Amino acid sequence: MRVHVDADICEEHGQCVFAAPDIFDLGDDGLTYAIQVDDTREPEVLAAQSACPVQAIKLTRVGASGM
Repeated sequence: MRVHVDADICEEHGQCVFAAPDIFDLGDDGLTYAIQVDDTREPEVLAAQSACPVQAIKLTRVGASGM
C-alpha cells in the first residue's frame, strides 16, 4: 500500500501520528511518513487516515503490476 499526504491540505495536526506512530512522525522538519507500507499495517494506516481532520492522507493499493 502506498501512502501519500497532500502537503497542500495537511495542517500538521499530528492525529495520524497517534494512530500510527511507526508510520507517521511529526518532528522539527514537519510531518514525515513511510511511503510504502506493508498490507499487514492496513488497520493502523486506515486509523490514521480516519483521524486526519482535514483528510490529507490518500492511500493507493499496489497490485501485481506495481500500480
